[in-house]
Amino acid sequence: MAKSFLFSPSHCKQLKFGVASFDILSDFLIHLNIRNKDKLSNLSKYSGSFKDKRLIECVFVVTEELRLDPLVGYHAVELLERFMIKHLEDLFSTTHIPAGVAVAQNGNYEDLVYEKLRETFHLILLSCVQLASKLSLHSSAVDNNTAVQFLYSMGHSISKQSIMDSELMVLKTLDFKLSAPNPLTYVEILLEVLGHNDSSIPVELLHLVSRQVLLFTCLERTAIYHSLLVATTQCQSPTDEQRKAFVSVTEDCMLLGVGVIAVGAYILNFSNWEKVLEELSHMTGISAKSIRDFTDVTLMHVTMKDSPRAT
Repeated sequence: MAKSFLFSPSHCKQLKFGVASFDILSDFLIHLNIRNKDKLSNLSKYSGSFKDKRLIECVFVVTEELRLDPLVGYHAVELLERFMIKHLEDLFSTTHIPAGVAVAQNGNYEDLVYEKLRETFHLILLSCVQLASKLSLHSSAVDNNTAVQFLYSMGHSISKQSIMDSELMVLKTLDFKLSAPNPLTYVEILLEVLGHNDSSIPVELLHLVSRQVLLFTCLERTAIYHSLLVATTQCQSPTDEQRKAFVSVTEDCMLLGVGVIAVGAYILNFSNWEKVLEELSHMTGISAKSIRDFTDVTLMHVTMKDSPRAT
C-alpha cells in the first residue's frame, strides 16, 4: 500500500504542555526508563522483524482512514510485532496444523503456517489497531461494526464473530498485557520534561515537528539504523554478530525519543540547539555523542545529502 501522508491536526490530540507537576513528570520519566530497560533486557531475536516500512505504512494508513489519533498507530505497531513474534514462536514450538489449514500434498508445516497467516493477516492487523484504539483516551474506539465496514471497503467480507475471535486471539497471545510504551509516548514525555527544565524552548512547536520526524524515522527505520550501524562500526558491511548486537539500539525507545527531538530542534534552527542536546543527555543519561550521531544520520536521510550538519 503506497501512500504519502501527514497526520492532520484534526486527527491529533492537542497537548497542553506545562500543566503536569515536576513530581509527576519525574515519575513518568523514571517509569519509562525502567520499562525501556526491561524491554531491552528481554529482546527476542526476532525483534524488529515486523517493523518493515510497508507494514508500518499500512498500519498508519489504516489509522488515518479511521481518523484515529497517531498514538493509536504507534501502539498498534508495538502490539502487532509482539503478537506476531509470540504467535509464531507458539506455532513453531508445536507440530499441530493450525485450524483451518488444509494439508497440501508435499506441503510442509512451515509453509502451511505462513499460508494461513497470509490469509488472516489483514484481520490480525486491524485487531491490533482496534485494541490500541480502545486503550486511547483521545480516539473513539473502533467497534465491530466499524471494523466490518472498513474491511468490506478493502475488499474483505468478514463477520463480526471472526473479528471478535481475532481480537480475543491477540489478547490471549499477549496474556492480556497491552500497555507497552510506544515511541510517541517517549517523545511527548521527554518534551514535557524538556519544557519544564527550560521554559525558553517552544515545546508546542517542537512537538509538531518532532511528530513528523518520528513518523519519517519509523517509516525509514531500516535505512536509518543501517546507516547508524555503519557509522558506529566503521564497517560498510557489518557482520551478522554486529547486526544482532545492534538490535538493542534499534529497539531503544529512549534513544529514539531524544534523537527525534534533537532532529526536530535542529530543523527548527534553534540557536540553542547544542543546549537542547545537552539537556536531553542530562535527562536520560544517553551520551551527547550518541544523540548527535543519531541526529546526523537521520538528517542525512531527511535531506538525502552526505553531510547533514556542519561541524
